[in-house]
Amino acid sequence: MKIALRHGAGGEETTKLIHAVFAAHFQNDILNKMEDAAVLPEMKGNPVFTSDSFVVQPLFFPGGDIGRLAVCGTVNDLACMGAEPLYLTASFILETGLETETLEQIVASMAATAKEAGVKIVAGDTKVIEGKGGLYINTAGIGVRPVTYNISAANLQEGDAIILTGTLGDHHATILTRRLEMETTLQSDCAPLNHLVKAVLDAGISIHTIRDITRGGLATVANELAEASGCRVELEEEKLPVTETVKGLAGILGLDPMTMGNEGKMLLAVPAEEAEETVRILQQDPYGTNAAIAGTVTVGKGVYLLTALGSYRKILPLRGEGLPRIC
Repeated sequence: MKIALRHGAGGEETTKLIHAVFAAHFQNDILNKMEDAAVLPEMKGNPVFTSDSFVVQPLFFPGGDIGRLAVCGTVNDLACMGAEPLYLTASFILETGLETETLEQIVASMAATAKEAGVKIVAGDTKVIEGKGGLYINTAGIGVRPVTYNISAANLQEGDAIILTGTLGDHHATILTRRLEMETTLQSDCAPLNHLVKAVLDAGISIHTIRDITRGGLATVANELAEASGCRVELEEEKLPVTETVKGLAGILGLDPMTMGNEGKMLLAVPAEEAEETVRILQQDPYGTNAAIAGTVTVGKGVYLLTALGSYRKILPLRGEGLPRIC
């Protein structure tokens, strides 16, 4: 069945769609009450809140889909603040012509990813617009963080080690090759990283900063952190984890892995003396096996790359449009 405008009119067809697709996969003790708003249990700690929207094309790609992406992106934003993600909302804008089988496949993927991350989808909304079978998702996420945590973009400190949880550019390269209809072994790195972050925090590591490396890539993220903290970030070219496949594709198309987006990678800044232990913990998680120390924080401003030739090159954030709709 194809989505029609009547499915967003709020009547019988809307109710049937909600129960047949959304409620069937997202059901839990809070959502099942079908109230106008979700009443959440009392939280102990600081509530952490985020919102995001997802418009990726194509809807399905090797390693994931827009539904998995929506859950991972929201969960990871909360985890970047040191919060335990607890609850999500999921609102859908559906274009007419979308097959309900496609919608249900995406909703099922969201439910499975939410289960993996350990979060509940507790509220949502559905709207239908005229179109050509597209789909867009808006999410909000709530988590809780211990009051003693102080993880912030402004907290980079001189002497910190910059750690990357894995290889760069995988998601960007995957979406690009799908659009170009290229046959490759590339897969998106789309993944919920809250358990990975929790393992590091539970070990007592003094994390100063966490940031997920999404649109704009490492170059943009590092510049944002350097500006927020008033420090200089120095990265080492030979220590940046990049697969040979992504390197090859980037070379052919004139791309830079440092400005290519990811959906399952993070940057962590920790005291230098705790860096090796942090990497060891990260590498024990399936989503952190390629974690590496990639740089340091020093006095100064901006972001610089120590090249293989031994010289420093200033790194600027992404300018213009690298690739639309990677998330």
